[in-house]
Amino acid sequence: MSERVTVDMWFDPICPWAWITSRWLLEVERVRALDIRFHVMSLSVLNTGRDLPADYQALMRTGWGPVRVCVAAEQRYGTGALRDLYTALGTRIHLQSEQLTRELFTAALTDAGLDPELAQAADSTEYDGALRASHEAGMRPVGTDVGTPVIHAPGPDGNPVAFFGPVVTPAPRGEAAGRLWDGVLLVAGTPGFFELKRSRELAPIFD
Repeated sequence: MSERVTVDMWFDPICPWAWITSRWLLEVERVRALDIRFHVMSLSVLNTGRDLPADYQALMRTGWGPVRVCVAAEQRYGTGALRDLYTALGTRIHLQSEQLTRELFTAALTDAGLDPELAQAADSTEYDGALRASHEAGMRPVGTDVGTPVIHAPGPDGNPVAFFGPVVTPAPRGEAAGRLWDGVLLVAGTPGFFELKRSRELAPIFD
C-alpha cells in the first residue's frame, strides 16, 4: 500500500461549492491513501475593498461570523476540531438552509462537541489576525483571483502542488471519487498548467 499523505483544504463555511468539494475529499480519503486536514479561509477577507453587488456585499458582512467561530474553535481545540465543526456548520447552512445567526453557530458547536460559548466570537474582531494568517497561508500559492475551495497536496512527483477547485456537483462517490482525485492531482502536478474550465450549468447538488 502507498504511504498515507496529508492533503490540506481551505474552506469558507458559507460557500456551497467548497462544501461539495469537502464531501468529495472525505470520500477520497476512504479510497486513497490520504488524510484530509481542514483550514479556514475567508471570502469576506478575500473580497475586502472590491466593488461587489449589494446583495453579495451583505453576504460578505455576514460571512465574518462563521469563519471567526471556526478560528476560535481551532485556537481552543486544535486544527483537528475543524473537521467536525465544518461538517456541523455545513449541514445546517447548506443542507438545512439555516440562516447565519448566533443560534446556528451555537447549535453547530454543540453538534461538534465544542464549547457553544465560542459562538460569541462571531461578533468579535479578536480572532481576525489569526483568520487573516490562515487565509493568507492557503491563498498564497494560488493567488487572489480564485476563491474556495483551495487544496494543497503532495504532487505525483512528491513536490507540493496547490490549486483552486475542483468545482463539481454532485460529489462523486466511491472509486469515482478516487479517479477524479487521481486526475486532478495529475493535472495540478503538470508544470505550467493553469486552467481547465467550462460553463457551470448546474446549481449545487447536495446529496
